[in-house]
Amino acid sequence: MSKMLRYLQDRREEIIATLRRVVEMESPSTDKEAVDRLAACLAREFAAVGGDVEVVRQERYGDHLRISWGQGEDQILVLCHMDTVWPVGEIERRPFRIEDGKAYGPGVFDMKGGLVQTLFALKALRELGRLPKHRVVVLCNSDEEIGSPSSRPLIEAEARRSKYVLVAEPAVPPDGALKTWRKGVGFFRLEIEGKSSHAGADPEKGVSAVEELAHQILYLHGLTDREKGSTVNVGVVAGGTRSNVVAARAEAEIDLRVMNEAEAQRLTEAILNLKPVLRGTTLRVTGGMNRPPMERVARNVALYERAVELSRELGLTLKEAGSGGGSDGNFTSALGIPTLDGVGAVGDGSHAIHEHVIVDTLVPRTALMARLMECL
Repeated sequence: MSKMLRYLQDRREEIIATLRRVVEMESPSTDKEAVDRLAACLAREFAAVGGDVEVVRQERYGDHLRISWGQGEDQILVLCHMDTVWPVGEIERRPFRIEDGKAYGPGVFDMKGGLVQTLFALKALRELGRLPKHRVVVLCNSDEEIGSPSSRPLIEAEARRSKYVLVAEPAVPPDGALKTWRKGVGFFRLEIEGKSSHAGADPEKGVSAVEELAHQILYLHGLTDREKGSTVNVGVVAGGTRSNVVAARAEAEIDLRVMNEAEAQRLTEAILNLKPVLRGTTLRVTGGMNRPPMERVARNVALYERAVELSRELGLTLKEAGSGGGSDGNFTSALGIPTLDGVGAVGDGSHAIHEHVIVDTLVPRTALMARLMECL
């Protein structure tokens, strides 16, 4: 067993206890007070392992943390997020527990497991006297689950200073694969105006916004091209007031996922330029790409291949994969910075009630993260 693995194995129970504490500090994206409590706790934890902690204050969202080690000319960036999709009170319904070798709890997989692994990777490097010669910067943001509206400028600024980026998001189930690509994500809103009338007495005098919406839904779903990896989904719809009134208004929320920038441009243009089918209706479309695609480019693959080499000394077998979901790694990869995603927890169930981390993977994957910080 390597010295790194032995050190972390001796602290296995401490890692689990820290994971429990972090999971029990609930942190939904839209609850600034709750996220700030977790940020204050993590600031103390990272400072205790030698990090220079800067709290980046926010008015609307939770505060972000920027933690740095070292003074080298080169910099590497580690991205984490503190927020979850779960409301305060979920921990009472689903308390942290370990069952059949799996740790359960809201946010444990996405991505509090990755936060704890990052903390203990740095702790191991410091206490073993193996802090890298380059500077390590960890960004813990508070708004990743809602598109990183306040943290994106900070992420991109740090990425431009960095040699490469590690994203402590969960690995791909079931094998704990690392991510060399992610789809880009777009969000759009469609608003339709028609003309109301009595559905029984004067139907011909109205123009139904709901009927127009039905036409648009079929068109939008028809833009999906699975061979290219592009999907368009109308996920939320609303319209009308009563069943006996021809609907004057309707609206929809549209999700776009694409593998590359060419598809992002093509489908963004198609969605923003929707044309009405029914005479007498008007359309208004707003929105755009929230996250650019993280394409499977050579620089990301090279980072993965280096991780494979380092994993062998830890007895790990790594696989490569991608995801239809976006992360903050989309931003950094689109800037041309080598980015490796999915270096966080191994488990399953992001955003689901069966969310869990496989406990026996915490030590070796923390060791891998430490080696990635140390050697790349």
